[in-house]
Amino acid sequence: MSIPRNTICLWFDSEAEQAARFYTGLFPDSAMGDVFRAPADFPSGKAGDVLTVTFTVAGVPCLGLNGGPVFRHSEAFSFQIATDTQQETDRYWDAIVGNGGQESACGWCKDRWGLSWQITPRVLSEALAAGGDEGRRAFEAMMQMTKIDVAAIEAARRG
Repeated sequence: MSIPRNTICLWFDSEAEQAARFYTGLFPDSAMGDVFRAPADFPSGKAGDVLTVTFTVAGVPCLGLNGGPVFRHSEAFSFQIATDTQQETDRYWDAIVGNGGQESACGWCKDRWGLSWQITPRVLSEALAAGGDEGRRAFEAMMQMTKIDVAAIEAARRG
C-alpha cells in the first residue's frame, strides 16, 4: 500500500465505500484502493464496519471517512471536472443528478451524499480566459444555465 503525500479526506455519514465505488466507476483515471474496517467500536459505528476507503477520482487521491452525521459537505469544497464535449458533460451531469443528486446553477450539481461537482466544459473555461467581450458573453450565457450547454457557450463566444 502506497500512501500519497497529499490526500483529500471526504467525510461521509456511513456510505464512503458506496460513494467511492460510484465516483471510480464514473470518471476515467479513477480507481478503488483499500477498504479499512474499524478494529473496534467507534462513535458512529461498530467493530468491522467500513471506517475508511482509499480511492482516486480523475487522478486525485482521496480518502473517504465514515465519521457519522457530525459534519456535512458544503459548496465550499467541490470537484471541478473539465469536459470536452456536450456528450461528456451530459454523461457526468446525468449520472450524478440521476443517482439521487440535485441540479444547481452554472454547471454545479450535488451528488446524493451532498458533495458538490462542477461539470465544466473546456470551451467555457477557454472563453472566460479569453476575456474581453468574448469572456463577458460566455459568462452571461453561463449565468442563465443549470447544466452547461456547449453550443450556447460557443454561440456566445462568437457573439
